Amino acid sequence: MLFALLGILIGVGVGVFIPLTYSVEYSLYMSVAILACMDSVFGGIRATLDDNFDAGIFISGFFGNAILAAFLAYIGDRLAVPLYYAAIFAFGGRLFKNFAIIRRYIFSRRRNKKD
Repeated sequence: MLFALLGILIGVGVGVFIPLTYSVEYSLYMSVAILACMDSVFGGIRATLDDNFDAGIFISGFFGNAILAAFLAYIGDRLAVPLYYAAIFAFGGRLFKNFAIIRRYIFSRRRNKKD
């Protein structure tokens, strides 16, 4: 838990004090890559709540999904075919599914504490 909080603080610090910008041309690639990363984060939270978290799987999924999503967007851009929709549907659907499971877990845990 301490490492997670430390990572969040470092990430916020880097984001605030080292402004990172990119060209508008890359916004499509960055948006699907960020969506893929968020999917991995929510999957990691869900795995933690299920006592099934594996750091190796999380790290490989985090970077692998981001690279795959950006690559799909790039290839689709070159072929003039919106392949990034595949990443949006896949990662977006899983993100909302994992969020729903996390939400249910939290509410059921609160309900059990009250009883």
